[in-house]
Amino acid sequence: MPAVPEAPAVAAVLVPAGTTATQALKDAGVPLKGADAAVVVRVDGELKDLAWVPDADTEVEPVAASSADGRAVIRHSAAHVLAQAVQDLFPGTRLGIGPPVVDGFYYDVDPEKPFTPEDLQAIEKRMQAIVREGQFFARREISDDDARAELAHEPYKLELIGLKGGAGEAAEGADVEVGGAQLTMYDNLDPRSRERVWTDLCRGPHLPRTSAIPAFALTRVAAAYWRGNEKNPQLQRVYGTAWESKDALKAYQDHLAEAERRDHRRLGVELDLFSFPDEIGSGLAVFHPKGGVVKREMEDYVRRRHIEEGFSYVGSPHISKGGLFETSGHLPYYEDTMFPAMDLENSKYYLKAMNCPMHNLIFRSRGRSYRELPLRFFEFGSVYRYEKSGVVHGLTRVRGLTQDDSHSYVTPEGAPGEIAHLLAFVLGLLKDFGLDDYYLELSTRGDSDKFIGSDEEWDVATRVLEDAAKETGLELVPDPGGAAFYGPKISVQARDAIGRTWQMSTIQYDFNQPARFGLEFSAADGTRQQPVMIHSAKFGSIERFFGVLTEHYAGAFPAWLAPVQVLGIPITDDQVPYLADVARQLRARGIRVEIDDSDDRMQKKIRTASKQKVPFVLIAGATDAEAGAVSFRYRDGSQRNGVPVEDAVEAVVQWVADRRNDDPVAPAESPAESTA
Repeated sequence: MPAVPEAPAVAAVLVPAGTTATQALKDAGVPLKGADAAVVVRVDGELKDLAWVPDADTEVEPVAASSADGRAVIRHSAAHVLAQAVQDLFPGTRLGIGPPVVDGFYYDVDPEKPFTPEDLQAIEKRMQAIVREGQFFARREISDDDARAELAHEPYKLELIGLKGGAGEAAEGADVEVGGAQLTMYDNLDPRSRERVWTDLCRGPHLPRTSAIPAFALTRVAAAYWRGNEKNPQLQRVYGTAWESKDALKAYQDHLAEAERRDHRRLGVELDLFSFPDEIGSGLAVFHPKGGVVKREMEDYVRRRHIEEGFSYVGSPHISKGGLFETSGHLPYYEDTMFPAMDLENSKYYLKAMNCPMHNLIFRSRGRSYRELPLRFFEFGSVYRYEKSGVVHGLTRVRGLTQDDSHSYVTPEGAPGEIAHLLAFVLGLLKDFGLDDYYLELSTRGDSDKFIGSDEEWDVATRVLEDAAKETGLELVPDPGGAAFYGPKISVQARDAIGRTWQMSTIQYDFNQPARFGLEFSAADGTRQQPVMIHSAKFGSIERFFGVLTEHYAGAFPAWLAPVQVLGIPITDDQVPYLADVARQLRARGIRVEIDDSDDRMQKKIRTASKQKVPFVLIAGATDAEAGAVSFRYRDGSQRNGVPVEDAVEAVVQWVADRRNDDPVAPAESPAESTA
């Protein structure tokens, strides 16, 4: 997500034949310095360097530094400076690719030994020197043979040149066009002598000079296989970020710091919620008692909501014979993401990676009538997916997950109404958990051969989903090629408290599996007809939703979700029995409460409660006990003193019952000091 707003589009400018784009922009009064500066121009949808000279008068669109394309050019240029700095400091390092990516850039390099943190600092310092030098970026065309001769010492670049000729596909983000396009090199020229000081194979475009890179920083180093294939050599991937101004860079770095503070993996340890024991394996979580409370609350909520929405609870085993997944189509298409088969009793069994095939068998277990439709099945289905270790990430990308998975079987004419029903369901669920900023994404078929079904079937399914999505009035973003192999889908993209976007609930239209399983129902006219199957996951997975919620709330869960809702703190040991009686009253009303009867001083107990993000703290001293009252301390540190126990209990119970996602605060007139 961008840390600052993007620049608006700029009016077109005429570049006369034989004139540089730079000169034409200057003559037109377009700024060439600052956050709104033009960094490249767009010609018929193609980006060109400012040094570009047209053969005929041409209208161009200036591309501002703060636009998405402008930032990409800045980052691409910074990636080249990074590669130059690496080869300056570590001669003999071989280069892979260096593309811009979301919010930054990287370059894959192959040094003699892995980089250390000190190396990263040295590389950034050398980059700063190159930027200050103001070297020129100069584009030149080159033949394939000349490029091979010039880059004979760069095996990865030579491989990309070979791929250009049609031997395969280039790595994502590669600086070489495939399909026979003209190769280009970019030379870095000394600003005084104009002699070449460094060069790289690249399709561009770039900034005019290295000094036009306004602000950048290196962030980390990671291992990365060449072209993303684990059979290839492992390279060093150096990551960085670059922006159109120092203020924009600072805003992004602050954003990263806040994201780090909210990292659910760190909070999971600090709040004793969950862990990933090495003895179990990568991507397989265990939930501790406190995490188990949050998970149970989520499950209880979504189970109740499914029943309210007309779903029937079902269950299915964790493993199945492979033939089931052959029938569904998953094994031919997704075998690489399934755990390897187990040979049992002369059959191959697989850990379940999805629940839908088993729900199809439940539908098919007896004859079905149109009067039963829509028929809705739901389960908490534990599934297992063999994610590569490099993409496993806390709870948000795991190998073992639990889906709140549902499947609706409807008539074709009933599909639009069911999808609208499911959309209302999932949007209401997200709001109930405090995620109320979202848009929709429509994933459709692309050009890949991974999709099955006729063009007509896909067109019908896509139109039904699109119409239902538009009815919500929400922004609808296209995602060509992002559909499942069996049909298009709508996904809800929710923004969290710091503006990051997460894919949450999904709704998928499936016309393929009913046909593959031979699903039928008896229609009103007595004929046998095929239903439409609609997949829907509300949380997506409980694990992922848990992780997102943890980061959204920075671990300070709403009171109704909090593992411990109330903590009692006695000022002296004499008040422990008194607070224990208050706790009994709260537990009788369904409130999760603990008493801190440790030897710690009261102020340390309060700090501990704050670190554990407990919503309500009830403090009692001798005066409170005598008056039948407590001091009512809130999570933000505000406090009400002398609150009668009955009122305190009722306030907590009501707040939890209302399932509010904000935090209460003490009235402004209430004193904040404790009763110590």
